[in-house]
Amino acid sequence: MTERLSDVVREMFTPHGPLARATAFFQPRQGQTDMALAVADTLEKGGSLVVEAGTGVGKTFAYLVPALLSEERVLLSTATKTLQDQLFSRDIPDVIKALGLPLKLAMLKGRGSYLCQQRLELALTSATLPDRHAIKTLAVVQQWARTTSSGDLAEVPSLDEQSALIPLITSNRDNCLGSPCPHWRDCHVNHARREAMAADVVVINHHLFFADMAVRESGMAELLPTVRVVIFDEAHQLNETGIQFLGKQLGTSQLLDLARDTLTAGLQLARGLVDWQVVTAAFEKSIRDWRLVVGKQPANAKLRWSQTQPQDVDAHDWQQALADVSQAAAALQNALDRVMDAAPDFQRLHERLSDVLGLIDYFSNPCALGSVRWLDVGAQMRCMEAPLDIADVVQSKLLDAQVITVPDAQQQPTALPRSWIFTSATLGSEPKLRWFTEPCGLQNAQVLQVQSPFDYENQAWLYVPRGMVSPKDPQHSEQVASLSWQVACTLGGRTLVLTTTTRALRAIGDQLMEAAKDNSELDILVQGQHPKRELMQRFRQAIEPGAKGTVLVATASFWEGFDVPGDALQAVIIDKLPFPPPNDPLVEARSQRLESQGRSSFNDYFLPEAGVSLKQGAGRLIRRETDRGALVICDNRLVNTPYGRRLLAVLPPMKRVDQFPALLDALAGITKT
Repeated sequence: MTERLSDVVREMFTPHGPLARATAFFQPRQGQTDMALAVADTLEKGGSLVVEAGTGVGKTFAYLVPALLSEERVLLSTATKTLQDQLFSRDIPDVIKALGLPLKLAMLKGRGSYLCQQRLELALTSATLPDRHAIKTLAVVQQWARTTSSGDLAEVPSLDEQSALIPLITSNRDNCLGSPCPHWRDCHVNHARREAMAADVVVINHHLFFADMAVRESGMAELLPTVRVVIFDEAHQLNETGIQFLGKQLGTSQLLDLARDTLTAGLQLARGLVDWQVVTAAFEKSIRDWRLVVGKQPANAKLRWSQTQPQDVDAHDWQQALADVSQAAAALQNALDRVMDAAPDFQRLHERLSDVLGLIDYFSNPCALGSVRWLDVGAQMRCMEAPLDIADVVQSKLLDAQVITVPDAQQQPTALPRSWIFTSATLGSEPKLRWFTEPCGLQNAQVLQVQSPFDYENQAWLYVPRGMVSPKDPQHSEQVASLSWQVACTLGGRTLVLTTTTRALRAIGDQLMEAAKDNSELDILVQGQHPKRELMQRFRQAIEPGAKGTVLVATASFWEGFDVPGDALQAVIIDKLPFPPPNDPLVEARSQRLESQGRSSFNDYFLPEAGVSLKQGAGRLIRRETDRGALVICDNRLVNTPYGRRLLAVLPPMKRVDQFPALLDALAGITKT
């Protein structure tokens, strides 16, 4: 490109430019143009750019336009599959069409998103399917498998993302057979990777990015093409995603899956050569005995682990149980030695057992320096170890490798600077965005904050009920449910209730469903009752003629990425301030590190974490210039404490309402317009 990229990009965002001509809803926004020019400058010069772009800026177009015009291969990573699908199927094709560019687009997800035909065959003959529902769903998947070209399980509407069937019909790096697999040539994962390697723009997710980093470091292969331009959307999740991949884990569910896979393969491919039921049963017993050593624990307990065993667990019993698991795994491995030549499945199972034995040895030794170790306990159990952040890895693996060597027009190698773009609507609460940049090792990156163009003062109200009991009070959830019911009745549904805990989710959901028994006009949806995809669809469709008004009570993943523009959502109710749980081992270790540095863990960690989460939840309300509604935060610490002012400052400048009747009057007014 002979003309400077920045000049070309600027022209794209003018009132009469290509975007305005091709896109009916496009409106020039100064913030969007500023972001696009900053991205263009980084693409030309190389380096790292961090952009916090408020809701409504149009950040997707702001990074897509310069990236697609740069004539570079681009890797675009998201935190969620929802945004990944949206970019691939809608946003990027729209921009490519508007700009008239002949670019090839591909999407690549992790193995767990694609059907494994070998695993499907094993599942169809397995006698250990989880339940009747799994059997029915398997039949649907089998029918779909005959016609799909992509193998992407997102194409199966009846398949819940949390379905217990998915691990049985997908592969992972542990159980993939590799080239000996009889379906290697028509493998959906391989096909998707080939498409990605040949594409100009590849849409991936953060999990896959870190998985590729791990594979490259091992020297085995690469999952993704080597590119000069990498863009991370939903970058606020990058640190938490990264530490999952950089850490280690060993769990009973993982081990029981290995036992089940071995039994299935043994009975199907080498029946009579080994007493598979005996050796796998011994392995399963050792796993369950290991779990029993920990005893009964509260739901979702996380046990600290600073010495040779988790807290409140007998050291001798723990080490003995772990040794028994190791012995049973070795016996199973010896059994596989006898049938290695019978099928490639056995070689891969043998390798998985070697990995397990290595992990058992790892967790028998002290925790790595700079990491934290804990035990997740529920129905199953997982040994966990993770670094406190990804800063060192980002510095050493990404930023220190800023130059990429590529062939020029004459096929001669030439060194070019790499460009890293990190963007999200929520990256912190102060100008340097330290909440994001410090744990990601990006303190030296260029930082840009672009404010939302929405007129929050006239589009939204903020109400904090001062008379509500403390969030610690058992009556708090009851009061939140009562308030939510009155709001929903005023609006005819159109209400999203966001909770910070599953306990509050159940309590508020149960009370609202009880209230709705005598009201045929409102439908109460509670996360966990239906697949997430179904919940989102039903909520968005609730304003269609003849549909019942809807209230959705949700937690966790619904705080972000749930986009409901228009009148379908007019009230967001948050039960309490979303502080991180102080007893979580990872949270505790990060707090201790800050205190050891002479910093305040509350001011420098807990408050910024809560501020980012609060911004994410509040961001569900106003998605368009014409949207109107109310944000209700049922935690009077927001107005009664000094730190509450800091949290209020991170929220959009909404009109404050002090009395509940005035709020209901305002909401009643927007239903009539």
